Amino acid sequence: MEQDYNLKRGIFFILLSASGFATMGMLVRAAGDIPFIQKTLFRNLIAFLIAFSALIVKARYDRTVLQIPKGSLKFLILRSALGSIGIFGNFYALDRMNISDAAMLNKMSPFFSVLASMFILGEKPTFVSVLSLIAAFSGSLLVIKPSFDFTKFFPALVGFAGGIGAGIAYTFVRKLHSYKVNGNLIIAFFSAFSCLLAVPYMIFNYTPMTTKQLLLLLGAGVAAACGQIGVTGAYFNAPASKISIYEYTQIIFSAILGFLAFGQIPDATSIIGYTIIIGSAAAVFFYNSHKQKTQAHLS
Repeated sequence: MEQDYNLKRGIFFILLSASGFATMGMLVRAAGDIPFIQKTLFRNLIAFLIAFSALIVKARYDRTVLQIPKGSLKFLILRSALGSIGIFGNFYALDRMNISDAAMLNKMSPFFSVLASMFILGEKPTFVSVLSLIAAFSGSLLVIKPSFDFTKFFPALVGFAGGIGAGIAYTFVRKLHSYKVNGNLIIAFFSAFSCLLAVPYMIFNYTPMTTKQLLLLLGAGVAAACGQIGVTGAYFNAPASKISIYEYTQIIFSAILGFLAFGQIPDATSIIGYTIIIGSAAAVFFYNSHKQKTQAHLS
């Protein structure tokens, strides 16, 4: 009974995460004509304040949460640099595409995490995971729609690059866990790193904001924090193999919010791309679930 309860909690938190990140995307787009780097600063600043506050509270009882274990600093920097590429790419795409398309390109990250884990963690991919990666890439091309219209193609390409960056960054998070680096320290370090990257641009290119725009960006930061809290809570309560597929509900939330807020409707080509990518993720999910059940039965 306890296992079912934890699984339900895991699903609840992953849905909270998906709705949080979808809301973030909608608010970022609604903030209007503000440089995307300026938007990322607010998102990362709030994430930093929340993670850093949690660290300070924990440090009162355990000072080790503030320590960066020997040999892990380079992985913290790599995780932060690639995570910044992920956020910058996602925010750039959110300003210039349907928010559901931008969200889908960002959700390519799990597939590139599989690819990166071969080189970073020494993991051997299964035939199913390789096949799903090829299928997902094919589906992403339907969302990106390569063309000679550079003004439409480039944002999709940047969003796709953001998904690659995020996927590799998640692999480095797993690497950091092997060093027992505190999760809040990883988030705080990454958020501070991304903020510092944005500062030089902000000094020379700051765009004045209205009160409404400021509130929208602060709301986006809070929504992103809910998304991050949701991810942490989900994977604390249930294994990835049981709940990872539910992350793709973000696409549904994004499509609904995009339609309600901006009248955006994904075209048929994008919807086919969504179906292929989500189908690939579902195939891996059910394959892994079946494999685990079979191994448990044999043991």
